[in-house]
Amino acid sequence: MPEFDRYLSPFSWRYGSEAMRALWSEEQKRRLWRTIWVALARAQSEYGLVTPEQVADLEAHVEQVDMQRALTIEAEIHHDLMAELKTFAEQCPIGGGIIHLGATSMDIEDNADALRIRSALDLVISALENLLELLAAKMVEYADLPIIAFTHLQPAEPSTLGYRLAFYAQDLANDLEQLRSVRDSVRGKGFKGAVGTAAAYAELIGVDQVDRFEERLSQLLDLPFFPIANQTYPRKQDYAVVSALAGLGASIYKFAFDLRLLQSPTIGEWSEPFAQRQVGSSAMPFKRNPINAEKINSLARALAQLPPVAWHNAAHTLLERTLDDSANRRSLLPEAFLAADELLRTAARILRGLKVDQQAVARNLARYAPFASTERVLMALVKAGADRQEMHERLREHAMAAWEATRQGHPNPLVDLLSGDPALTRYLPAAAIRDLMQVDRYVGIAPQRTLELARRLRKQD
Repeated sequence: MPEFDRYLSPFSWRYGSEAMRALWSEEQKRRLWRTIWVALARAQSEYGLVTPEQVADLEAHVEQVDMQRALTIEAEIHHDLMAELKTFAEQCPIGGGIIHLGATSMDIEDNADALRIRSALDLVISALENLLELLAAKMVEYADLPIIAFTHLQPAEPSTLGYRLAFYAQDLANDLEQLRSVRDSVRGKGFKGAVGTAAAYAELIGVDQVDRFEERLSQLLDLPFFPIANQTYPRKQDYAVVSALAGLGASIYKFAFDLRLLQSPTIGEWSEPFAQRQVGSSAMPFKRNPINAEKINSLARALAQLPPVAWHNAAHTLLERTLDDSANRRSLLPEAFLAADELLRTAARILRGLKVDQQAVARNLARYAPFASTERVLMALVKAGADRQEMHERLREHAMAAWEATRQGHPNPLVDLLSGDPALTRYLPAAAIRDLMQVDRYVGIAPQRTLELARRLRKQD
C-alpha cells in the first residue's frame, strides 16, 4: 500500500500496470545490478580472478535486496550504486570482497537499464498486439456499416465505421513495427570501464582477451552490447526508445480525441463505457463525460514532451560523460513506459466497451450523406448528355436549399428536390436519381480494405 502522507507520483499507484511498475521499481533495479555483478564474477572466474565459491556466495544472496540498509549507507557516502554494492558485500562473507572488480558504475547501471528497457518494450508490444486484436474484431463487425465521414469537422461523404477504425489500426500497426525494431536494436554498454576503453579489464586479463571476455558477458546476460561506448551507452538509444513510445501515444491520442468528438451529443454516434454507478460530475448529475478518452489525451500530451528531454541528454553528454542526464533519466524512462502502458490499457478498456449508437449513425447519414451523392448524380447527368456547368449550378441551388432545411431541423429534402426537377429528369429518370443517391452504395473500397487489414493484423505473430 502506498504511503499517502507524502508526495507520490501518480505512476506509483494510479497509472500503469503492476507489471510495469514492478519492472521500474527500485528493488528490481538493484536486483538487476546484483545479477550483473554475479555475471561479471562468473566471467572473471573463468580467468582465475574469482573462485567458484565466491561466485556461489554472490548467487545465494542476489535476491536479498535490503533497501533500508542501502539507503542508510547512501546517506553517508552519497552514491547509490556504491551503497548497494556495500550492502551486497555485507551479505556475502565469501564473495563480497570481489564484487565490481574492474568495473565502473555505468558498466552495471547502463546494462541494467538496457535490460529493463527491453523487458518494458516487451510489455508494451504485447499490450499493443492485444489492442490491435480488439480493433481488428471491431473492424470486421462494422466493416459495412455506412457512416457520414467528416473533413474540416464538416460533414463530407459516406464511409464505413470499420474503415474509420482501420485508420487507427493502420497507425498502430506501424507503431508496432517501429517498437519491434527498436526492441531488437536495444544494446547494453557492455563492460568498458570509466571512459569506454576497457583498460581496467585489459589490465586484469590482457588486452587480447577483452573481446572474448565481453562476448562471454553478453551471453551470460543475454544482451548484445554496443561495440563503442564512452562511460555510458550512446544516449541516442534512449531518444529512439522514447520517441517510439511518443509515436504510439500520438496514434492512441487521435483515437481518443475522435471519440470525444463523436460522443458529443451533436454527433452522438460513439460513447466510451460508463459504469452503472459512475459519477460524471459533482455538480451535474446527468453528465456522462468521456473521462477515459480525456485521460488518454492528457497523458499522451505529457508523453509527447519527453523525446526532447532524451534528445538533450544525447546532445549534452559532453566528451566521455557528464551527469546532465542522470537525474532526469530516473523519471524519464519509467514514466515514458508507464504513460504508454496506461494509454494502451485505457484504449483497450474503451474498445472492449465501446458503444455505437446505430440510430444516431443512421440519422446523421440521412441528414448529410445526400449532399455527397450530388457528385454521382452530376457524373451520370453529363454521361447522359447534359451540360456539366449547367447541371453543377442546378445541383448547387438544390443543395443550398436542402442545407438550409436541415439547418432548421427538418429532414433532408435533397433527394426529393433532385428527383422532382424536370431539368434533371430530362436526362435521368427520377428512379435513377434516387438510386444514385443510395448512400450505402457510395463507400468505395472501404469495406474491402477494412477486411483486408483486419486479416493482416490477425496473422501477425
